[in-house]
Amino acid sequence: MVLSELIQRSPVRIFEQSIHGGLKAGEIGIIASESGLGKTSVLVQLALDKLLQGKKVVHVSFTQHTHYVLAWYEDIFNEFISKKNLENAGDVKNEVVKNRVLMNFNQDGMSKDQIIKGLRAMIVEGGFKAESVIIDGFDFSRADRERIDGVKTFARELGLSVWYSCTVPDEDSHQGCAHQGRGQYDKENIPLLLKDFADLVDVVIVLEPKSDHIDLSVSKDRNAHDTKAMAMRLDPKTLLILEG
Repeated sequence: MVLSELIQRSPVRIFEQSIHGGLKAGEIGIIASESGLGKTSVLVQLALDKLLQGKKVVHVSFTQHTHYVLAWYEDIFNEFISKKNLENAGDVKNEVVKNRVLMNFNQDGMSKDQIIKGLRAMIVEGGFKAESVIIDGFDFSRADRERIDGVKTFARELGLSVWYSCTVPDEDSHQGCAHQGRGQYDKENIPLLLKDFADLVDVVIVLEPKSDHIDLSVSKDRNAHDTKAMAMRLDPKTLLILEG
């Protein structure tokens, strides 16, 4: 399969259709779930889709285990080429690596200004003209409105789309308004962790485990708050996005 065909047939096209063409420049999207359900995998697949199109991506990790992030990129790319028999896979991989930058931050003692300064140094001063920023491992329980608003302003200024992962506490560790028996979400299926700045977030997608797959549903799509299932799912073994 040639690269253009792989891009056209990617399940990410359906993902984008489910949120009116995908995340736009200046917008913030969040992939939310409890631990271990595939948030990082989804983010990496969204990033790889951009990279395969020749676009630049900055992947920000707030965990100390950045080698795991690199392993995700390696494993998912290899899974793609093995399933699709991609032509010139070696050349394509070289372009992917060239167009991706991985940055690591420690949330302890680091202000939003320092994080944005680091991104600006890479994207503006460093000339790495990224289109998307992926932010994984950020602890939203320690976030405030000012921090998210700062990222939103920065994204609008530079024309970036920004995807976050959000780890939702286990059922027993958070008490609040229930949605379908899940006390860590509000009545609109938005994580309670986001309640102070949910209006600054454009898209919220929630992962939920089922018996033989993981569901993806849209809890917020700009001004729409009606939870709707996406026409896709995650394979619980590979955590790859599959058509529903």
